Amino acid sequence: MDLEEPHLSGLGQNPAAPTDVGVRLAAHEAGRHGLTLRPGPWPDAVAEALLTHGGRCSAVLLHGSRVSPAMRRRIAEHPDPAIRDAHADHVRDLVATGTARNLPDLVEAYGLPPAELAAASDPRLRAVVAVTWQDRPAAVQSALLDDPDPRVRAAATRDQHPGVPPEDHDRCLADPAVRANLARHVPLTPDRFARLSATGDPDVLHALAHNPHLTADMAARLQDSEDPVVRVAVAYSRHVRPETRDRLLALVEAEEEAGSIEAEIALSWFHEPDWLRDAPPAERLTYLDCPHPAFRRVLATCRDLPDAAWRRLDDDPDVRVRHTAARRPDAPPEVLLRHVRDDGDFHHAGPLTTDHPNFPRRALRGFLDEADPWLRALALRDPDLPVPGLWRLAACEESFLRSGVARHPKVTADLLDALLADPEPGVAHAAAASPALPRSRMDRILAEAGL
Repeated sequence: MDLEEPHLSGLGQNPAAPTDVGVRLAAHEAGRHGLTLRPGPWPDAVAEALLTHGGRCSAVLLHGSRVSPAMRRRIAEHPDPAIRDAHADHVRDLVATGTARNLPDLVEAYGLPPAELAAASDPRLRAVVAVTWQDRPAAVQSALLDDPDPRVRAAATRDQHPGVPPEDHDRCLADPAVRANLARHVPLTPDRFARLSATGDPDVLHALAHNPHLTADMAARLQDSEDPVVRVAVAYSRHVRPETRDRLLALVEAEEEAGSIEAEIALSWFHEPDWLRDAPPAERLTYLDCPHPAFRRVLATCRDLPDAAWRRLDDDPDVRVRHTAARRPDAPPEVLLRHVRDDGDFHHAGPLTTDHPNFPRRALRGFLDEADPWLRALALRDPDLPVPGLWRLAACEESFLRSGVARHPKVTADLLDALLADPEPGVAHAAAASPALPRSRMDRILAEAGL
C-alpha cells in the first residue's frame, strides 16, 4: 500500500482491473507497487509497461509464472544487462546473505541443475542448496556432510530429513558444526548422552532436553541444569513426576519474576508435550486436571475423548485450550458460537472457528449489534450480509471495519465511492482494490492522477 497514493496502489492490486488500466498504472510508482501485489500472472502488455517504467526494480519480479514464456525470452535477450540479469542478481544477493529459500529460483539464476549447485565453489551457495533441496539424493547428502565448510555441514543437518545415516551418527556428533542439530533427534545411548552433555554447549543441551529418545535417567540428570530452557523442556518430558514438573516450572517462573530474561525466553519458548498424544487413553485423561495448559492443549488435539472430557475442555480456563478443542470435527454448533462470543476468533492461530463446518453461519450477521468492534467484524464473514449492514459498518470509527466493508463481496458502487474518500489510506486502498469497483470509477482515479 502506498500511503501517499492509496487509490493508485489499490487499483494496481485490483484483480478486476483491465489490461489497459494496468498499463497506465505502470507509469506511476504507486501503481507499480500495487501491481506487484496483485496475484497471478501479468498480461504481456502490463509486464512490458512495468519494464519500461520500473526498469531494474520491476525486472527483478518479472520471472517465473508471473510472466509468459514470450516475456521471459524478451527479458533474457534484453540489451541492458541491468534488466537482463536483474532477477539473477537479486537471487545471488540473497545467497550472499543466506536468505535464498527457493530451489527453482537458484536453478534459474545460476543456470545449473541442483546437483551442480550443491557442488558449487561458493560455500554460501552450497549451504543454501542444502537448506532448499530437501529431497536430494543420498550421494549429494553424503558430500554435503563431508563438506569442508562448517556452514554447509550445519545446513545439511538442519532438518531431520534427508538426515544423517545411522552409521555416520557418531562421526557427525563429534563435529561441533552439526552436533546440536543431530542431538535433537538422534537415538540416545547412555554413552552418547554422556559425551554430548559433557560438551557444555547450550545448544546441545537444549537439543538433548527436547530429544524424544530421552530416558528417565537422562531427564533426571538434566533437571538441575542452570539453563532455564533445559529445565522447562525437562518439565514437559514424559519422564518426570507431576511434583517434579511443578517444582521445575515454579523455579523458572520465580526467576522470570525476578527479572531473568533467560527464564522469560524459556517460558515463552513453544514447548508442547507431543508424546501425550500417543499415551494410552486412560493416562491421557489424567491430564485433564494438569495445572499446566500445554498438556491440556495437547489433550484437546486428540479425537477419541469421551463427552465428559470435551465438556471440561470446552470450559477450560485457558483460551488456547478452548480454541484447540473447538477444532475437533464434531464440535457442537452451540459450543462454537459460545466460544466465538466469549473469546473472539483467533486470526493468528488458524483455522478460524467461524470457518468450522459446524459453525452456525446464520448467526454471523447477529454480531452486527456487538459492542466489541472485533466481534462486530465477524458479521463481515457472512457473504450475504445485507447492504444496510455494510453501511452500518462503514460508518464505524474503526478503520479495520471500514476496510472489511470494502473487501466484502456484496459491497456496492455507492459504498465504494464513499470509502474511496476515507481519510485512512488503508480504507481507500481496500476500496480501490475491490473487484466490484466500476470501470468508470477506475478511469476517474487514473484521470485524477494524470494517467
